[in-house]
Amino acid sequence: MTEHTTRVVVIGGGYAGVIAANHLRLRPDVHITLVNPRPQFVERIRLHQLVAGSDDAVVDYAEILGPGIELVVDAATGIDTGAREVALFNGAPLSYDYLIYAVGSGSGGPTAPGVDEFAYPIADLEEAKRLNAALDEQHYAAPVCVVGAGPTGIETAAELAEQGRRVTLVCGPVLGPYLSTPGRRSVAKRLGRLGVEMLDGPGSIVTAVAADAITLDDGRRLPSLVTIWTAGFGVPDLASRSGLRTDAIGRLLTDETLTSIDDGRVVAAGDAAAPSGEPLRMSCQAAIPLGAQAANTVLSRIAGEQPAVLDQAFNGQCVSLGRGAGIIQFAHKDDTAMPLYIAGWTAAKLKEAVCKGTIAGLRREARKPGSVFWFKGGRHVVGAAVSTP
Repeated sequence: MTEHTTRVVVIGGGYAGVIAANHLRLRPDVHITLVNPRPQFVERIRLHQLVAGSDDAVVDYAEILGPGIELVVDAATGIDTGAREVALFNGAPLSYDYLIYAVGSGSGGPTAPGVDEFAYPIADLEEAKRLNAALDEQHYAAPVCVVGAGPTGIETAAELAEQGRRVTLVCGPVLGPYLSTPGRRSVAKRLGRLGVEMLDGPGSIVTAVAADAITLDDGRRLPSLVTIWTAGFGVPDLASRSGLRTDAIGRLLTDETLTSIDDGRVVAAGDAAAPSGEPLRMSCQAAIPLGAQAANTVLSRIAGEQPAVLDQAFNGQCVSLGRGAGIIQFAHKDDTAMPLYIAGWTAAKLKEAVCKGTIAGLRREARKPGSVFWFKGGRHVVGAAVSTP
């Protein structure tokens, strides 16, 4: 490292963190350190496949990180913004000139008595492996309840039912809240063909979980030898523990350049970012552009330039429905669903192409920084302040 090298530490080796680290290589005088607690990249969008045994959901970092990026396999335990240091669980503190906060998200959200003891979350690699082992111990006729009918719940229920398991999907108020009405009907039809029992509307909120059953808010008790909990996400509390302001669930509060409202040297990306207190949907589709834009903010600060404000749009949501079908729900740029969708075998192939293309995009950015592309023009936040360091 030369005397004039700028040190950038990226906390989190998920989609946002990897793309940010690779994108920072646009400047040769930046020393980049990526901190992650696991030695392999987790394909979170394939964790439901790991549960069902059709994919291991990991990729070696050597395949997706560009030359010169230092990978530190450790857990960040604190951020000292005054000293500009990141404390690690095992190693010595890391000094930084700029920090990209990309810690991602995990299990969280609504809960109920017995969830911690008896339910299986699926938001990270270790949780998915634990669930896979639990399912392997059960006969295929054993009742399985999946709680939560967002993409993770739908994909997991479909994957297991396609294998012949006896699955109940407890949706809460509605199946697939993001989906359009026609798209929701298509998903329900496919799940029905797979034999999934779907419970939604009144009386479909889980109020308790036991080792062999779940209880709903209308008093019904459903048998469940394996209860899978996908109802919501949470984020690590690293930012709040480090004295940085966050939103109600712990996402780092930033301006529209993704810069912390408390410290101009800290920039956020991915699920753990809350620009202007109006975060984007937690998703791989949001995380990768946010990672690139966070890196651009840091690069602009290094160059003494004013960073650009967040410019990002959505184009929909891809959901697999087992290995043989899926749905591609199209959306307006502001992330509201259109009536238009693609379903069936074609959607399954497109979803698989998206999954493969996501890793291919990380590899491409590692080889050629600056190649990442994203849709723009979808975010319009009125009166959002932009801070300066």
